[in-house]
Amino acid sequence: DKALEYYEKAIEIQTKSLPQYHPSLATTYTNIGLVYNTKSEYDKALEYYEKAIEIQTKSLPQYHPSLATTYTNIGLVYNTKSEYDKALEYYEKAIEIQIKSLPPYHPSLATMYGNIGLVYNRKGEYDKALEYYEKAIEIQIKSLPQYHPSLATTYTNIGLVYHEKGQYDKALEYYEKALEIDMKSLPPYHPSLAAIYSNTGSVYNDKGEYDKALEYYEKALEIQMKSLLPYHPSLATIYSNIGSVYNHKGECDKALEYYEKALEIQMKFLPSYHPSLATTCRNIRLVNNRK
Repeated sequence: DKALEYYEKAIEIQTKSLPQYHPSLATTYTNIGLVYNTKSEYDKALEYYEKAIEIQTKSLPQYHPSLATTYTNIGLVYNTKSEYDKALEYYEKAIEIQIKSLPPYHPSLATMYGNIGLVYNRKGEYDKALEYYEKAIEIQIKSLPQYHPSLATTYTNIGLVYHEKGQYDKALEYYEKALEIDMKSLPPYHPSLAAIYSNTGSVYNDKGEYDKALEYYEKALEIQMKSLLPYHPSLATIYSNIGSVYNHKGECDKALEYYEKALEIQMKFLPSYHPSLATTCRNIRLVNNRK
């Protein structure tokens, strides 16, 4: 709110002292949009990004990088709002500018391809998602150090797509590439490592390899217990996943133990009507019925 107060004062001064379409006004409008985005006030964020883009389209060359940045920001908001076609529309405007204004293997291009891949993944268009993630990884391999965390992120995203497609061995292959990089580039208890261990555990769970699934979920849990607050939602997720494995193995008492840990956390941070709470309660009821 302090930031907004200062930016509003800046706008007041700039509108009085600068030409109507001065780039500095666009910068301030963008900053206000970023603040609203951080506050999850997405419609307000869009309102200010659109003021910025109106100025930029009038005051900057057609393929200026600042235009690409604002289009990207707008795309990110629409992605967060789950308005995927609108997100794609703005990402494509951004990538068109970047292709014309940046060197062919610039990391910003990889980021944009990754953003587009993520939207297609969320739309369930997995082959399109892979197409864009592969473009991203090609650039990252050429432009980034061998063990850069951004490479690990893209490998993880590719793994997630293969997991969704039911191609479990391909998913594991990409998770292993991601894990190798993260183990070399991140501190030992970094949340990204926990996420990869958890993803790997989920693949083994879906493959019916329950002991392997437990091994990876427990690695994830160890990191999360060291790096997260005691009632963090991610802990509830991992407890629920471990409960699911024990349930598949027919070990009802162990399954209940972990489902109840998950429920304890969920009851502290979720509203009583949240679907995740309902799922955990249903899992507990089903296990009790089997005993």
